[in-house]
Amino acid sequence: MSEKPRGRILRQSELPVIKRATGVTSQPLVMPERGSTNLTVGVSTFEHGAVIPLHSHNVEEAITMLEGEAVAIIDGEEHLVHPYDTTLVPPGVPHHFRNDSGKQMRFLWTYGGGHVTRTYAATGETVEHLSADDIRIATEAG
Repeated sequence: MSEKPRGRILRQSELPVIKRATGVTSQPLVMPERGSTNLTVGVSTFEHGAVIPLHSHNVEEAITMLEGEAVAIIDGEEHLVHPYDTTLVPPGVPHHFRNDSGKQMRFLWTYGGGHVTRTYAATGETVEHLSADDIRIATEAG
């Protein structure tokens, strides 16, 4: 008999932060390694001028702006997003965020799956979300 899943508290102060690219850090919060089966959630911080290259995912992604402003490019259209604006990006739709604000920008990301991949538009290369290859590609592009 399998053990019943249990709820838990994930404390931000106890979880590692990943340097993803020049001026970009991410902190995964909810993920399969921490007991999730259907969600992947975290926070990313972009310094002024920071950007992750245009990409898409294999699952839905919702991003809620927490601090600062960003330009969200979704399926070729630019949108200015402010705190608590939330984007919803379907699987396979190219998107990225750019911080042109002159201040730090922070957002909460939520993926509708425990297994998340990122496909970079420029190369078509698909990598595991926040893997060493993902970080390498984002760093080389920035």
